[in-house]
Amino acid sequence: MQPPISDYGFLSDLRSSALVSRDGSVDWWCPQRFDSPSVFARLLDPGGGHWRLAPAAAGSAGHRVHRSYQPDTLVLRTVHRTPEGSVAVTDALAGEPGARAHELGMNSPAVLVRVVEGLSGRVPMTVEFRPRPQYSLTAPYLKERADGAVLAGAGPVDLVLRCHGLRLRADDDRVRQSFEIAEGQVLGFDLAYGAAYGDPPAELDPVAAVTDTVQAWQAFRELHQYEGRYQDLVRRSATVLTGLTYARSGAVTAAATTSLPEVIGGDRNYDYRFAWLRDFAMTLRALWVAACPAESSRLFAWATRSIGRIGAEPIPVLFGLEGERDVYEHECPRLAGYAGSTPVRVGNDAWQQRQSDVPGEIVSAAWLLRDYLGDEFDDEMLEMVLGLTEQVAATWRLPDRGIWEPREKERHFLSSKVLCWVALDKAVQLGPHLGERADVRRWAAIRDEIRATVLREGFDERSGAYTGAFGSSELDASALYLPVMGFLPADDPRMRATIAAVERELGGPGGLIRRWQDEPGGFLLCSFWLVECLAMAGERERAASLFEQITGHANDLGLLSEQIDLDSGAHLGNTPQALSHIGLINAAWRLTESGGQ
Repeated sequence: MQPPISDYGFLSDLRSSALVSRDGSVDWWCPQRFDSPSVFARLLDPGGGHWRLAPAAAGSAGHRVHRSYQPDTLVLRTVHRTPEGSVAVTDALAGEPGARAHELGMNSPAVLVRVVEGLSGRVPMTVEFRPRPQYSLTAPYLKERADGAVLAGAGPVDLVLRCHGLRLRADDDRVRQSFEIAEGQVLGFDLAYGAAYGDPPAELDPVAAVTDTVQAWQAFRELHQYEGRYQDLVRRSATVLTGLTYARSGAVTAAATTSLPEVIGGDRNYDYRFAWLRDFAMTLRALWVAACPAESSRLFAWATRSIGRIGAEPIPVLFGLEGERDVYEHECPRLAGYAGSTPVRVGNDAWQQRQSDVPGEIVSAAWLLRDYLGDEFDDEMLEMVLGLTEQVAATWRLPDRGIWEPREKERHFLSSKVLCWVALDKAVQLGPHLGERADVRRWAAIRDEIRATVLREGFDERSGAYTGAFGSSELDASALYLPVMGFLPADDPRMRATIAAVERELGGPGGLIRRWQDEPGGFLLCSFWLVECLAMAGERERAASLFEQITGHANDLGLLSEQIDLDSGAHLGNTPQALSHIGLINAAWRLTESGGQ
């Protein structure tokens, strides 16, 4: 049986990520880049490859585990207590030696380090290393080297596993050994990735690498101090967002994983290892509030370059981490899927959808950064904002796929129309930055027409609420985005009725909100939107209570997935999910701004 999604800890070097289970198994690692092929994929198939390092007694009745991150880092320390004694294992994706803060991921060596420290007694340990590169398509040869390391090589991948103080032995397709760790003893392992026809895998001192990586992470937090409410929660979420940032470009990946299911056994299993423009304004706001202004500006620069020259075609909703548009989706039938949930997908065909909300996210982000960007935008910024605004003015009446990216027919989704209004409204306000080509009067007229259309067509008298699409009576939690984006005040009578209807009809236990009826999971972003709406409507105490309930669904490391099962409380969907942590940060800041205690 596969571990619960909430069992996994998250490691990052701002280029790639790894997931480590409570029992000490690295079950997911894509060493080249967040969205590159995995070398460990037991997360998605029991035979998909892993690297386990844990006490021999792990899983027995006398085995207890306590995990925590080193303060303000993604360096994970797991303490195992067994009948024979206790031992700590510290895991990290190493930064380049000497790198600090924004340098951390620029030249990451692609090395996973694990340091074992004896705390008491004498603890029998096991190490099992079974790599399966290219999403488990390849079984590499394992060769013992003269220096005591093991080389695993196949296709384009070389992996070198070393233990400083223990000679490793290959056993067919794996390393499987036992050893003991005594009180005061320290043993370091490092696993280095290299391209078969490129530079050889790096060699690091694991103990020194852990210390250096901790210092690099802590330098991030020194760049920006969050002073609002719920500081510990916000600082943890800011660190997770930094860990999901691809340092070389500044893009923020939506999640570290692919194909973790929204419903166990279902087929809504998508690849989230890309950067979405649809989430852009929310992401930028969260980075500005809780991470670092430099990260916000680098993200914006990435978007400008990725979008390029704007024509008649709609802007893709997502890009690769270096701005790639072609992220075609395919399936991996070799992988059985998490808990049998198939298909496993690589790539995401949502990039081809028309999503009319995208320009509104970008123009709104430009408005958020207006003072930082200066009185006059540079040529690329100017062309982007003007091009997106004119595209909205010409196409806002067209149907699209909407914020939840359904793969059925296009519709007139409420949230998309509202974001079209946002694009024009913010463009009008940015007029002084846009020069003589800004057609502010015409934009304002179209903006007002969109608003009138939304107010007329978006409210359903039968349900007494704003619904998901024009002409529909189906409630959709995306209606909560209207006050968040400034389209309507939260205390507007129709908006108050909508908030109440969403809470009544889509609400579940633990403060969770579903996106629509019959969805089994509470969607964490929507739940945090409800917190923001209540705070803006003046219900500050209830908003704070709801916030505390929702954040209580985080795992023991403070990590949030996309959704929470309403019956079992289990995490669902890809993890850690950027949108969930973005929602937490923005809701905490809204509670701070609202003045609630």
